[in-house]
Amino acid sequence: MLNYFRIGLFLTVLQLPVYAGNTESAGAAQLYVRNFKEDAIKEMLLYNIPASIILAQGMLESGNGTSDLAVLANNHFGIKCHDEWEGPTFIKNDDTENECFRKYPTVLDSYTDHSLFLKSRARYSQLFELNHTDYRAWAKGLKEAGYATDPDYTKRLLDLIETHELFKYDLTGQSSKKTKNDLTKKQSGNLKNEVPGNTNPIQPAPAAEGKATVILEKPQKHEVLRLGIVKYIIIKPNDTFDKIAKETDKDLWQLYKFNDLSEYDKLVPGQKLYLQPKLRKAKEHYHIVKMGETMKSISQFYGIKLRLLYKKNNMREWEEPVAGQLLYMRDTKK
Repeated sequence: MLNYFRIGLFLTVLQLPVYAGNTESAGAAQLYVRNFKEDAIKEMLLYNIPASIILAQGMLESGNGTSDLAVLANNHFGIKCHDEWEGPTFIKNDDTENECFRKYPTVLDSYTDHSLFLKSRARYSQLFELNHTDYRAWAKGLKEAGYATDPDYTKRLLDLIETHELFKYDLTGQSSKKTKNDLTKKQSGNLKNEVPGNTNPIQPAPAAEGKATVILEKPQKHEVLRLGIVKYIIIKPNDTFDKIAKETDKDLWQLYKFNDLSEYDKLVPGQKLYLQPKLRKAKEHYHIVKMGETMKSISQFYGIKLRLLYKKNNMREWEEPVAGQLLYMRDTKK
């Protein structure tokens, strides 16, 4: 009797890590989406790459942000150095030994470089002729263009997108009837799965259909996101201060003040617009300035008050940073 009890207990213990591992993996995926969905939406609005594809690639390539390349080099998309890269590098074994990968100051830099990487290479040019809600064609096209050597790369991307309903983020900024109809067909299973060799239509779960329908009914509404405790939205094409003030029940002066803007400033699609006062310091300790960035754009991206960003870096309020300059985002520069 005792031996049977020990055997049963042993088998039970063996099963526990499997269950915990699956739960942990699902939790890591959900956390990844929550942390980086707004960055994917921003890149989509700027470069016309589906937010669902960006998130799925980031999740797959970085192991939901837990790979050594992601943790030690902030590289979430597995982009190697290539001849044009002049930034920091990270060496690790991949297809061959001691391969060179790009290293970034922050994860946000990795997201931006991923967009520029796809946009600047001719082999991906046909993808940018697709509608950014057509995530299936994008997933198939990335594999055909040679982004990854994994023969199941397309299927793995689609599994992530449909399991975690990432397709709903592709709707941000969309209001045309064509876009609504296309996405409705995809979620109702009227479009064929484009994974090679699979001609069965995708049949999403009823819960996924319900969520997609809610979003489609009100495409003009902005999703309210949070940076810490501060609420913000992502600017869509054709947005105006008046429209946003009416939608969010804010006065114009509040939108201007919260965002260090004036009535003469223009709203840029993909830009964050805060609905509350920005923070006194950013989550990140430092930022390396990229070409074309200004103190105002950096302040807006990180959600830090503009005057305090100047103060932390001992700069006068009319000065602008230069590419490559290190900005302090939390502490004050000595």
